[in-house]
Amino acid sequence: MRELRGPLRWICWAWAAAAAAVHLYFGGFGFPEPIQMRGLHLLVFTPLLFLLYPATSRSPKHRPSVLDWAWAAASAAPHAWVMWNWMAVADRMEYVDPFTPTMMVLGITCIVTLLEAIRRAVEPGLAWMVAGSLVYMQWGYLVPGVLNARPFSPAEIVEASWLVPTAGGVYGPLTGIVATTIAVFILFGAFMQGSGTGRLFSNLGAAVAGRYSGGPAKVAVVTSGLFGTMSGSSVSNVITTGAMTIPLMVRLGYRPAVAGGIESAASVGGALMPPVMGAAAFVMAEITNIPYGEIVVAAAIGAGLYYFAILAAVHFEAKKLGIEAMALKDIPAWREVLADAHLVLPIAVLVYLMMERWSGNYAAFCATIAMVAVAMLKRRTRMSWRDILDSFANAGLTMAPLAVAIAGAGIVVSALTATGMVVAFGGIIKQMAGGNLGLLLVLLALTVLVLGLGIPTTPSYIIAAAIGVPQVLELGRPLGIDPLQAHLFTFYFAVIADATPPVAAAAFAAAAIAKASPTITSVHATRFGIAGFTVGFAFIYDPGIMLRGSLLDIATATAIQLAALTLITSAYAGFLLAPVNILLRLLMGAAGLAAAFAHVLDDTTRLLIGAATLGGVAALQWLAARAAQPEPGERE
Repeated sequence: MRELRGPLRWICWAWAAAAAAVHLYFGGFGFPEPIQMRGLHLLVFTPLLFLLYPATSRSPKHRPSVLDWAWAAASAAPHAWVMWNWMAVADRMEYVDPFTPTMMVLGITCIVTLLEAIRRAVEPGLAWMVAGSLVYMQWGYLVPGVLNARPFSPAEIVEASWLVPTAGGVYGPLTGIVATTIAVFILFGAFMQGSGTGRLFSNLGAAVAGRYSGGPAKVAVVTSGLFGTMSGSSVSNVITTGAMTIPLMVRLGYRPAVAGGIESAASVGGALMPPVMGAAAFVMAEITNIPYGEIVVAAAIGAGLYYFAILAAVHFEAKKLGIEAMALKDIPAWREVLADAHLVLPIAVLVYLMMERWSGNYAAFCATIAMVAVAMLKRRTRMSWRDILDSFANAGLTMAPLAVAIAGAGIVVSALTATGMVVAFGGIIKQMAGGNLGLLLVLLALTVLVLGLGIPTTPSYIIAAAIGVPQVLELGRPLGIDPLQAHLFTFYFAVIADATPPVAAAAFAAAAIAKASPTITSVHATRFGIAGFTVGFAFIYDPGIMLRGSLLDIATATAIQLAALTLITSAYAGFLLAPVNILLRLLMGAAGLAAAFAHVLDDTTRLLIGAATLGGVAALQWLAARAAQPEPGERE
């Protein structure tokens, strides 16, 4: 992003703040017609990106060029036209009413400027994917076999991508959910940061975990999980918390790549943390028509398991390396933590309203207002007018790249649907699985991880869900698998893709702070985030972790995962109560994998395998330690 100077800096700051404030107002007092809201959303955010993000590394760093101003003006024209003619757009019959030359020009302008905005401000890989989907619509009829598509005229391609708001494209339902619910939640997160809630989370993480072995790493895990309630972005979590925790970890003995990997894995998990699970979770609610509150409840134990596994891995690593706790002078006193404790109240308001089935946008609106009001209770958290305006501006700067990313994903989904590629890809995966649900899940997980190489979490989840979820539901029908299970499975792997090699946005950001190899950092991030792989499959095979079934079912499913994750992380680290030899590591790893994935066995047997192996190895090490202790007489 450019470091603008002079009056333009303040103009863009005010622009972002005003755009965010409009979204907050609509969140509390009602939205205009869908096509109007979606047009306004893209109108206020897309041009801003051309002023803030340079086209190339050689572009001016402190001011936009003349060409940037031209891009900004061109990107505004299609959305302004849609807002001005919203009734005609809403009333037109798609693919029946004429698609005029004016519409054609505006549609092409919209697509081209959107691609350029995505390339600059989001990921070039996503821009290439959007462009590839358009190319496929144009020439897919030349592709032989199952990927063959019917011919599309240029007008049909532009119309499907731009002006079919009911099915997908730029103004489709995905843009709608971002312009309404997700935008207001981003505002809530920005006001949490502006009020000092970040300080509360940082101090709480240090107070809770800093006194234990490997303290800085555990602080990174706890703090990143808490920051996840404010931000669904793994990269922003890394930048916010990693700037403090990574240097501290390195100073106390962690290798730079390991420190970056720990922070990456922890920050990625922020998107899994209720009550704000990131943009993809809201999209999931829109796609499935499942209330967001139900998604939060179903995902809660899974998020806890993810962070438990990272903490376990960090603990074993610290014990193995002999890394001590944080210095007492660096650990905040509990009175310092409690001084900001009142800032938890707006989060409680948000959770209560969501559980009472209020709309997500209204719940986030009320929580944002409550955050400002509650912050006023103490001088140390009181927000000045500048703080409030900064929070609006920061929210707007966060919304802008997400707006174009989701609009681009809408084009991809529209192309997949119109060409029948969803059915074709789904058929390919299903054919490769050969009717085996487990193999289908592995293939879908790999698909999501591959998509995550070049595109952010939310578009990755959207595309993979369109391709694979129907197949999971079809093969999983005998097991009673429902849409929420299939979508949570896909969602978890979309989140984890931000930390897995060879391209991992969160790990690369952490590597830059740690001054380590991005690839090695992403390998360590995958190691510490291994829980995401087991928890993802548990949503399918162990629905007890979604708080389903009896209390015994829930407790058994959770205990199985706890035992499996402890065994797997301990085997990887080579430490439990003491260093573990290679044979025991292999045994523990095999037992952990069996407990997690041997679904041909009943739950009781899997739990016994995990608990018995864990208890047996711990007992052996405890007895060996006692036997090694000298007798009192020998000490003398």
